[in-house]
Amino acid sequence: MAREVDAVVVGSGHNGLVAAAYLARAGWSVEVLEQADRAGGAVATEELTVPGYRHDTFSSWHPLFQGSQAWAELGDELRAHGLDYVNADDAVTASVLPDGSAVVGHRDPERTAAGFGDRDGAAYLAELADLGRHIESIGGLLGVELHGLGALRQAAGLRRAMGGRAFAALGSRVAASSRAWLESTFEGRAVGDLLAPWGLHTGLTPDDAGGAFSLLALAGGLHAGGLPVVRGGSVGFVDAFVGLIAAHGGTVRTGTAVEEIVVRGGRAVAVRAGGEEIAARRAVIANVTPTQLYGSLLAAGSAPRQATDEAARFRYGRRAGTQIHLALDAPPRWRGDARLARAPLIHLTSGVDGVTRACVDAALGLLPAEPTIVCGQPTVIDPSRAPAGGAIIWIQLQEVPYRPTGDAAGTIDVGEGSWTPELEAAYADRIVERLGVHVEGLQESIVGRAILSPRELERRNPNLVRGDIYAGATDLDQSYLWRPLPSFGSHATPVAGLYQCGASTYPGPGLNAASGRIVARALLAPTARERLRSRLRRGRG
Repeated sequence: MAREVDAVVVGSGHNGLVAAAYLARAGWSVEVLEQADRAGGAVATEELTVPGYRHDTFSSWHPLFQGSQAWAELGDELRAHGLDYVNADDAVTASVLPDGSAVVGHRDPERTAAGFGDRDGAAYLAELADLGRHIESIGGLLGVELHGLGALRQAAGLRRAMGGRAFAALGSRVAASSRAWLESTFEGRAVGDLLAPWGLHTGLTPDDAGGAFSLLALAGGLHAGGLPVVRGGSVGFVDAFVGLIAAHGGTVRTGTAVEEIVVRGGRAVAVRAGGEEIAARRAVIANVTPTQLYGSLLAAGSAPRQATDEAARFRYGRRAGTQIHLALDAPPRWRGDARLARAPLIHLTSGVDGVTRACVDAALGLLPAEPTIVCGQPTVIDPSRAPAGGAIIWIQLQEVPYRPTGDAAGTIDVGEGSWTPELEAAYADRIVERLGVHVEGLQESIVGRAILSPRELERRNPNLVRGDIYAGATDLDQSYLWRPLPSFGSHATPVAGLYQCGASTYPGPGLNAASGRIVARALLAPTARERLRSRLRRGRG
């Protein structure tokens, strides 16, 4: 006979862990199944380079989680299980331009605005103030099922608070590109130089619809929450969730690949994994992409044909990601602005046009000649990640082709278009050389280097299809009401008892914990029959 639990979670990405944590706390028996030999999905810490240097593989920065409802509700328990954050209290981010000048973003918005000039500084603060007046209601929409009554109530409340005209204008902002917002709001280029690279962290180029609101929200989040990291590495986040789940009777099993989600009578009732069938009395939660869910985990005919067809058309980004991890025997010595040595995350960029140019190169299959370099310095705020006197650099490149057909600079031979060790090394050399223009003695201080190309990212995590670090294109037509699927944009799939969470679902990528919480809340909500019984009992009382 099959072993039974209340809920089975397929995949231990952070949203799967969040859903499992809420359900376990509510008394459900929960089992999380992970095919990798460690839990956490895109949250991991490894000694990728040399012993003693702890690098965050994949994601690293947790501002979205610290601003989330999940952190507000689970934070005390997670702290009790060892989760400890450290943060910057002054300079948070910066953009370094080709001429060596820098634009710096501080926790204090007034200090940040002072670097933009009088007119643009005032406009920037006005934009933040307008966002701040309604951020609670807007944030509420990010934490509910958009196809549910809760979202309608949130939207209606936001409309009343803003007024009809302002609410309509917000819709325009949500649809606008970040370039449109930057060029129509600010006269100079400083705001764009600082913020334009941040749009890449949402999977959008400066010219993609939907980027304007995301960019403003990111700016507001950086001021409000900084750039926290987990002391000792992001694995502490995973360990705390695993500990919380276990404390409430749940289980997280690694090295266990789910072969099939079993559907009987139109309902998901079990999973087959590790040579056994595990029955799910109440729900199966899949923290996977639509192509995995409908293309391999569900047997043919288990889901409606329309859902299967739409899942087959689910798009992944035209640009892939790559990471380069550096172990240094000394902290980076930035030339020019002294504040760069204190900023946890720095972009090397030539501004809006530079970001656009690199994105176009990558979309055409070319290695960008001047990519936007995301240079993270976690040891600025968490020295424990490196031996005494040492440092690490976390480099993310978000404008890389999955199959290179050429080099925009004309100096690297891409061969047959596969990310071979030779190609990885050649492109990493370009990145380190460009970074070295702004960091004195960088090459000499490197004691170890690790490269995660798009192929390697995909190999390590099946949700990162084609090296897409956002688990699906974030274009406007594949976001909000239409994520994960145009006709099934809900976390409740068309198969009864089967739910989906993760970056492929609303509200999208980022360590925000939202979709896992949405699924858990839907499962824990009283049914219509239970609500009726409650009203009747209150009436009799």
